[in-house]
Amino acid sequence: MPQPLSSRESALFRQLIRNYDTKQYKKGLKAAEQILRKNPDHGDTTAMKALIINALGKTDEAFALAKTALRSDMKSHVCWHVYGLLYRAVGNFEEAIKAYRFALKLESDSPQIQRDLAFLQMQMRDYQGYAASRLAMVQARPGIRQNWSALAIAHYMAGDLAAAERVLTTCEETLKQPTSKSDVEYSEALLFKNTIIAGRGEYERALEHLEAVRPRILDRTSFLEMKAEYLLQLKRNEEAEHVYRALLSRNPEDRAYYQGLRQALQIDENDRPAVVKLYQEFAEKEPRADAPLRIPLDYLEGDDFREAARRYLHRMLTKGVPSTFANLKALYGSTFKKDTIQALVEELASGRDDAVSPTNEENGNQNENGEESKKANAKADSEGKTLELSAIFFLAQHYNYHLSRDLDQALEHIERLLKRTDDSTPASSMVDYHMVKARIWKHYGDSQKASETMEYARSLDERDRYINTKAAKYQLRNDENERALSTMSKFTRNDTAGGPLGDLHDMQCMWYITEDGESYSRQGRHGLALKRFHAVFDIFDVWQEDQFDFHSFSLRKGQLRSYIDMLRWEDRLRSHPFFSRAAIGAIQTYVHLFDQAQASHGGALTNGVHDGEDDQAAAERRKAAKKAKKDQQKKEKEKEREKEKANVNAKTSSTTESQANASGKGAPKPPHKIELDPDGAKLLETTEPLKDAMKFLNPLLEFSPELIDGQMIGFEVYFRRSMFSLRTKSPPKILMLETEKYLLALKCLHAASKLDRDHPKLQQQIDRFEQQGQRSLFDPK
Repeated sequence: MPQPLSSRESALFRQLIRNYDTKQYKKGLKAAEQILRKNPDHGDTTAMKALIINALGKTDEAFALAKTALRSDMKSHVCWHVYGLLYRAVGNFEEAIKAYRFALKLESDSPQIQRDLAFLQMQMRDYQGYAASRLAMVQARPGIRQNWSALAIAHYMAGDLAAAERVLTTCEETLKQPTSKSDVEYSEALLFKNTIIAGRGEYERALEHLEAVRPRILDRTSFLEMKAEYLLQLKRNEEAEHVYRALLSRNPEDRAYYQGLRQALQIDENDRPAVVKLYQEFAEKEPRADAPLRIPLDYLEGDDFREAARRYLHRMLTKGVPSTFANLKALYGSTFKKDTIQALVEELASGRDDAVSPTNEENGNQNENGEESKKANAKADSEGKTLELSAIFFLAQHYNYHLSRDLDQALEHIERLLKRTDDSTPASSMVDYHMVKARIWKHYGDSQKASETMEYARSLDERDRYINTKAAKYQLRNDENERALSTMSKFTRNDTAGGPLGDLHDMQCMWYITEDGESYSRQGRHGLALKRFHAVFDIFDVWQEDQFDFHSFSLRKGQLRSYIDMLRWEDRLRSHPFFSRAAIGAIQTYVHLFDQAQASHGGALTNGVHDGEDDQAAAERRKAAKKAKKDQQKKEKEKEREKEKANVNAKTSSTTESQANASGKGAPKPPHKIELDPDGAKLLETTEPLKDAMKFLNPLLEFSPELIDGQMIGFEVYFRRSMFSLRTKSPPKILMLETEKYLLALKCLHAASKLDRDHPKLQQQIDRFEQQGQRSLFDPK
């Protein structure tokens, strides 16, 4: 039981909790010291002091205080709760859950401890435990809708849809109070329940429920989409057709709606005339929509395709739409369509297309109406010029594209286009033209000219953030790291700790950090490369950690379906392309460090596995290891002194801020993290590079198994880890573990061959594998 306090000190303790909640940490520490002066063994106060100390960045000291609090009062739920919060803060979720559960044994009705335990269980995807915690919260407070919603989500994520539906039904029966028609939370709960019913395959009942709750649904688009899907599943095609037409009247650009309408009309995808007729109907009904004109190009062939493509190109290029090529390049998988588009655009670029020139009848009408004729002529001239320039721009992109690449032609067309420009050409168009020119130089392999051209494009519109980032990206590709950072600094907060680079890390600008790391890797500056790749890895850890905020926020706002989508997205978070790029870059660097150490030390670095050696060699190795240990200890002492010096500077710089906080004028800013290893030197000191590479390799292979580069770099790591062990005089258990690494290398090789058997590097890996004689050791023949 908590130790009793006097009334004055009890008031101080309540003030201490308020100070912590409002982040007035200096005031909180002062209140804690006042209590502990008279009650030095008061566990709850010591625990709250530990929380404040942890918030100030002193984690080790906070843990020591929390243990002291527990020794003072082992039966205090506050002490155990704080102990769990500290473990959660450092990412040790298993220990945090143990502490929360012990706290609940002492105070089973504490809503705060129940919530913290439940959020942690959801973070770890312990759905059964989460359901049990939420059930206890529902039983304790059945009048709160969030508790019911959370319990339903727990069952839904665990795969028990029937239980999830029962929970929501019971919630509706229990909470009898009427809700307003604008209650978003209630509307989302109804849609979530309907999703559960449909997920059980009961589409008839799902449709009936959807119609029954229709007046309370605020998301009309979701309502119509769900209704259309259910009608399709129930083969009620005529009704589904009406719903899809209603959806298309709302958004005529959504391809999924057209596909749904096609299925409702029972039009086979291979029945091209019927499909094209369907899209023509909407092209006439929605003349400004792009989708009903663009999608038929996927189906049409021969002369029909040529005419439809001619109309589409003339329409888009006359308007000067710069994304026309990006919209059509998906058709280049067909050689006929690619060649047809090229021929049509060349006609437009040369002015040979009939649609450009007015007819004789139009000329006669223009002569009859003088003023109108001048306006019409001016408009025709303007459209004709726009059409010609847009066609040349299209051709430059066409010849630059990898399926139709002719870089000489691409450069010729972009130069021709730039010669046709004048002062009246919009700045945005000039930027687009020079961007394409920079891409052409990039494909030539001339990164210097590509960087210079993109920088010139940036100078044409210095307020455009997109072209600014493009210029920085091309500078990084040309290994101009400092210049790229200077370019990025035009749109960053440069007064933050770490300057522009620190702000880019704070904003989690992954594309820049990844490109920067790859640039340093090309330059052989492996410490900085690893520093950047680890920064990307840490960003994904932060995203994983950020779920904690949404476990409560999404329930509070009632966004149940969005919350479930977020959970599923988080589950596949590390399949993101930027994680894959950073992981592959880091692993390649670690493999290089391993190979470099092998070459320079004659095989002394083998990730902890050594060949048979004589006594003299062993003695020399022990001597070298002892010297390396002394050097390492010396470096650590130097870094400790640097750390202490940095802490002193940080305290000095925060004096004014602390005074403001002590006077109650506001919460302090979190302490700036002092970067003690800006160049990544500590990362280069690793003695087990292949082991460090596994930090990146395991999630890479787990979440991106279809990535051939990931499988091939996985082979490189596992092959090296097993290559030495199979020749040593290792004990049987060690040999078994190393054999497992060999099998993992073989698994990666097999996966890569399935993905792309003709990959140029794959055969090299197979040859190396066979040359080592590994295959014969395990070949059953």
